[in-house]
Amino acid sequence: MGADKVDKVDREHRGIPQAVFLEDVDSYMSSTTPEKNAAAVLKDFDEQLQKYKYMELNLLQRKKRLRAQVPDIEKTLEIVQHMLKKEEEFQTHFMLSDQVHALATVPPTDKVFLWLGANVMLEYTIDEAITLLTKNLNTATVNADQLEDDLGYLSNQITTMEVNMARVYNWDFKRRKAAADK
Repeated sequence: MGADKVDKVDREHRGIPQAVFLEDVDSYMSSTTPEKNAAAVLKDFDEQLQKYKYMELNLLQRKKRLRAQVPDIEKTLEIVQHMLKKEEEFQTHFMLSDQVHALATVPPTDKVFLWLGANVMLEYTIDEAITLLTKNLNTATVNADQLEDDLGYLSNQITTMEVNMARVYNWDFKRRKAAADK
């Protein structure tokens, strides 16, 4: 595999290192340093597996946040587009808190306020708000797709490490059994 291909894979999967499949456990174990026995190799593999699982947990949390964020952006975009079409005042229910709503009359306007997060709200023209929300929706959708790809890649790496661990364990078991039979 060329260096360009490796760089592309790293970029596509946000720096998740690739787990190398052990084709030949005998040659791998003989190529490791002499003081490394099967237990030490299994410990190293387990550490790598735990890192992969930690990465998976973080990606799943990000995916959950994005799944909650996309519908909110879509709803806000829909409301702002509705306000753009309205040329006269209209009435709506305004949420004051989770269970408390009030009837509000919304006059025609060319400005809206958007929550940006961290208790920050900014005023935008309706066109600017639509542009910003569309950009944010596209970014969130692309990020969600990338997270799906990264989670699939990470799942493959976890499986590879688990298989490697099983192969080393079986290699060590066979080696110890052969030594005991002698």
